[in-house]
Amino acid sequence: MSNLRERMMNQTADLRAAKDIPLDSQQAKPSPPRTAPGMAAALATAQRRIAELERDGAASELPLADITPNPWQPRRVFNETKLNELAESVREAGLIQPIVVRRATSGYQIVAGERRWRAHRMIGKEAIKAVIIEISDEEMAMLALVENVVRDDLSDYEVARAVRETEREFPNRKRMAEAMGLARGELYRLLAYADLPEFVIKDLEIQPRLLGANAAQDLVSVLRNREGRAFEIAKELWAQVVAGELEQTKLAKSIKHAIDNNGEGSAHVSDRSIEKIFAGKSQAGSITKDGKGFTVKIKAGMLSPEKEERIRALITQLFESND
Repeated sequence: MSNLRERMMNQTADLRAAKDIPLDSQQAKPSPPRTAPGMAAALATAQRRIAELERDGAASELPLADITPNPWQPRRVFNETKLNELAESVREAGLIQPIVVRRATSGYQIVAGERRWRAHRMIGKEAIKAVIIEISDEEMAMLALVENVVRDDLSDYEVARAVRETEREFPNRKRMAEAMGLARGELYRLLAYADLPEFVIKDLEIQPRLLGANAAQDLVSVLRNREGRAFEIAKELWAQVVAGELEQTKLAKSIKHAIDNNGEGSAHVSDRSIEKIFAGKSQAGSITKDGKGFTVKIKAGMLSPEKEERIRALITQLFESND
């Protein structure tokens, strides 16, 4: 699927890191970014601004307990494997680049470097090197958004959620689109997530990759000015998306087809029940029961050979029983 992430990554493929961007000591504020397609310029501006703030900030070593994450951090899920790798690197070689923080009402808030802060916590560190800067809510919100929006491991829902959070400090949508280097059409596509039904949002908070921006906009469109049975149908079919039984790109069309047929198209799912199986906070699979049968589906990679053997033995035991 050609989505927002792929288009942005194509525009930012040749960007340099912040440390490689020369600073202009005469420039107190970053130049205004261009409108879309200008994500590359917006990101370069954000990186330059962070580098300027780091240069002018005060170096210190702060207790981890006094530091809290950026309230506008877009990321909802952190890659545990990469965090473990970073934690081991910090354990062996120490912290190469300090995190950037600002003073808050109580303690400090992270401006940049939450992964490094989390890695320190994982290995039991009590303090971390930091640069303390002065920055407004508006600028902090926009820097967090622009710095994270083009990451290839950030879902459309996480970006959309961050956009909504940032709106509180940056209420002019035209200016926000310009600062992000997005066309306003792209921005409004992200904002469509806010109009999704609550049962969809609840699952996206746990699994943000379940629904891309295009599919979200299509779902909002098909449910607009609908109520009652339409939402019942949507909920039944959404459960299939969560269970991995229906592609998210086909969700809106499936709902529309069922609604156009007065719900008859969804009769086969009205008696369906789907129960999710979790391993910690991650969904490991699902149990589906309907008129056709009882199905247990486990995602690839979630079962060790030992667990698979135990499941097979349990099933055999169940059907060998005389009860």
